[in-house]
Amino acid sequence: MTGALSHIRVLDLTRVLAGPWSGQILGDLGADIIKVERPGVGDDTRGWGPPYLKDKDGNERSDAAYFGCTNRNKQSVTIDITKPEGQALIRELVAKSDILVENYKVGGLKKYGLDYDSLKAIKPDLIYCSITGFGQTGPDATKAGYDFMIQGMGGLMSVTGQPEGSPGGEPMKVGVALADVMTGLYSTIGILAALAYRDQTGEGQHIDMALLDVQVATLANQATNYLVSGKAPTHMGNAHPNLVPYQTFPTSDAHFILAIGNDSQFAKFCAIAGLDDLPGDIRFDTNRHRVENRDVLAAKITAVTADKPLDYWMEKLGKAGVPCGPINSIDRVFEEPQIKHRGMAIEVPAKDGSMQPGVANPIKLSKTPPSYKSAPPELGEHTLSVLANLLGKDESELEALSSGKII
Repeated sequence: MTGALSHIRVLDLTRVLAGPWSGQILGDLGADIIKVERPGVGDDTRGWGPPYLKDKDGNERSDAAYFGCTNRNKQSVTIDITKPEGQALIRELVAKSDILVENYKVGGLKKYGLDYDSLKAIKPDLIYCSITGFGQTGPDATKAGYDFMIQGMGGLMSVTGQPEGSPGGEPMKVGVALADVMTGLYSTIGILAALAYRDQTGEGQHIDMALLDVQVATLANQATNYLVSGKAPTHMGNAHPNLVPYQTFPTSDAHFILAIGNDSQFAKFCAIAGLDDLPGDIRFDTNRHRVENRDVLAAKITAVTADKPLDYWMEKLGKAGVPCGPINSIDRVFEEPQIKHRGMAIEVPAKDGSMQPGVANPIKLSKTPPSYKSAPPELGEHTLSVLANLLGKDESELEALSSGKII
């Protein structure tokens, strides 16, 4: 089927995670993604292994699995943008593109004449998305920003980890580069909004995305809890600041998650757990009271759940509609019947005939679903074809660019 964005071409001048994540989403939705990389080096994450992707014979490629998580459905073109000839190629590609996404430091592309103001003179309706750690303005604009430091500076680490004073009680980062991933998502939303505006007005625009802004925006209830109360939230382990019981509890053979969201669910849980007196107890009859008496309630629940195995609780609570779940390792995630049913593990064809593993795009569109045309490309795999077919470069021109180390 034709993808929703099959009429769109994206020039992807990004590397690592946030920018490539956005490009991959657009590619899954049908856009033509041309990923521009440094000749001989490429995206930093190509070397961020082990593990490494494998060819059809099971031999390791030079590209890391990390690179593979965010670069499918793209063409790799190697161009040295530090040279005038390389800059000229980028300008030619811009003239034939709808969107440019970049994550260079503030001002990094201006010295090459590849900043938004320079390129909109070539392509007035260009949508130009800049992704940086701190944005295009402000006292920290010129600083480099990586996910780990943004999780810390943006407050996420202050609400993640075991309570202070307990084992492992120091602030903790999330196990996925969440600030990067969320910035990729917000960047995609911004790009789609700019496309909608362009459809109405014919005008392009510049999108200024900052990891720090995104991290602060996605503090969600933790941020509003502070803004309303004036009290900064702290790290509470697996407990929730606003809901009780909403945390992990032990069973006789594992831990599980109990996620009670209302009084009715609490009553159902208590009936199954043999704690029938608790819903009528003034200390626990409402969520507000349960939050005030969380430690006492958690101890009562723990004493009961620890007596029976995980499967018992999953079966009993699941049948009653009480929100609960196991704590899966990632190998068990992909064995979950629901994950299998939803087709979240995919394989994508590569140039050498191998099938590269990946995780499906979670967007389920009824008319134009995501598609997976090609595996993450080898470095420079499409340089000659893109320059010849899109820009009309002949053999002699390509040879000159190659011998001059422009491509």
